[in-house]
Amino acid sequence: MTHRAFAVSLLLAASLPALAQQAAQPQFTITPANRTLSVTATGSVSVEPEVAVLHIGFETQPTDAKSAYADGAQTSNAILAAVRQAGVAESDIHSESQYLSRDYTIPKSHKFKLTQQWTVKTTPARVAEVLDAAVTAGANSSGAIDWTVRDETALSTQALDQATARARDNAAVLAKGMGVRLGVLLFTSNQLSAPNFPRPMMRALAMAGPPEVAPPPLAIEPQKVTREASVYAIYAIE
Repeated sequence: MTHRAFAVSLLLAASLPALAQQAAQPQFTITPANRTLSVTATGSVSVEPEVAVLHIGFETQPTDAKSAYADGAQTSNAILAAVRQAGVAESDIHSESQYLSRDYTIPKSHKFKLTQQWTVKTTPARVAEVLDAAVTAGANSSGAIDWTVRDETALSTQALDQATARARDNAAVLAKGMGVRLGVLLFTSNQLSAPNFPRPMMRALAMAGPPEVAPPPLAIEPQKVTREASVYAIYAIE
């Protein structure tokens, strides 16, 4: 390295639930006049969720296109009415997809199915109640949940602060152990990520009539929200 440069690459996750970008590590020429020490450190922060984003939807039985659409429209309106009745605000309900398609599970079939999906935002304490209301109204392809917090950027910043502090402490320990003095920071980069957890879909039990006594809602335990950060830093040593 012919001259010393101070470069900081800082990447913060804004509204995305998951973000990971690996910065390219620079090439340094080590000479007696330019000695360096590099460290990598990680940080992880886990908190209880504040928001639950529930995925609900349905699929009609195969029939002709006109009947599938009519059945789907009836089910669609019944599900949304039940979700609103459960106390979910209109602004917290968003369509994900809706389509009428041929049923290809049977060769040369001329039957169609209507499929529709929504995301419904609620609190972790009420997610089981909302899911129960939707399934009772006909949401037979539902149950995936995204657990998150109101301020995802703040959570990512905590993980990054933790990783940065660890990198600095590790560099100081290494320098002391090697009998050298830690110099200025020459370069740093970071990587932020949100672990992806499996989100199994739950399908309602078959087309039998409703039981005489409705079962209680599912017992759903919220998952903690975790953000992880990794910091790579290069220091001069003297």
